[in-house]
Amino acid sequence: QVQLVESGGGLVQAGGSLRLSCAASGSIFSINAMGWYRQAPGKQRALVATITRDGVTNYADSVKGRFTIARDNAKNTVYLQMNNLKPEDTAVYYCKADIRALTVANYWGQGTQVTVSS
Repeated sequence: QVQLVESGGGLVQAGGSLRLSCAASGSIFSINAMGWYRQAPGKQRALVATITRDGVTNYADSVKGRFTIARDNAKNTVYLQMNNLKPEDTAVYYCKADIRALTVANYWGQGTQVTVSS
C-alpha cells in the first residue's frame, strides 16, 4: 500500500517562510512526476509546482520567484520551500505523486494547512 505523508505546515506572518515535505512509502518501484497543489476555502484545488524525476520544474505564476520545489529520489520525498509568504497563500497544501507500484497511479497526500497572517 502506497502512502504520501505531508508535514511542515503551520501559521506564519506575511513575509515569513515555511518548508513543506512529502514522503512516499510502501511497495514503490519508481516515482515519476511529483508536485504540490493547494486549495483555499471556496476555491478549486490548483497547481502550485511540479517536478519531474529528472528535476525539471514548473510553477504557477503566482508563486514564481518565491517558492522552490525540490525532490530527493533516494528518499522518495518532495519538498516545497516557501519564502515571502502572502496572506493569499493561505490554503491546504497537498502533494501528489505519479507512482509505479503494483499499478501506475496518481497518489495524494492528506493535506497540510498553511495560514499566513497579515
